[in-house]
Amino acid sequence: MKTNEFDKQFDEGKNIASHLDLSKARRPEQEQKRVNVDFPLWMLQCLDKEAKRLGVPRQSIIKVWVAERLGKSIA
Repeated sequence: MKTNEFDKQFDEGKNIASHLDLSKARRPEQEQKRVNVDFPLWMLQCLDKEAKRLGVPRQSIIKVWVAERLGKSIA
């Protein structure tokens, strides 16, 4: 398929997934690296309380709050 046909199908909202090789797809600057952070017990208790209130895992809150502080959005 030529580029202009691909673009046309995309612009028309057609499903173009079958024309893509997703085996090597990656999200730039979204690679994961595991880190260990020690928190005081009171902080973990507050994080867990907020996580329960929002219905999300503790890790999700930490990621969102750190991203907000750094001025980045998470996808």
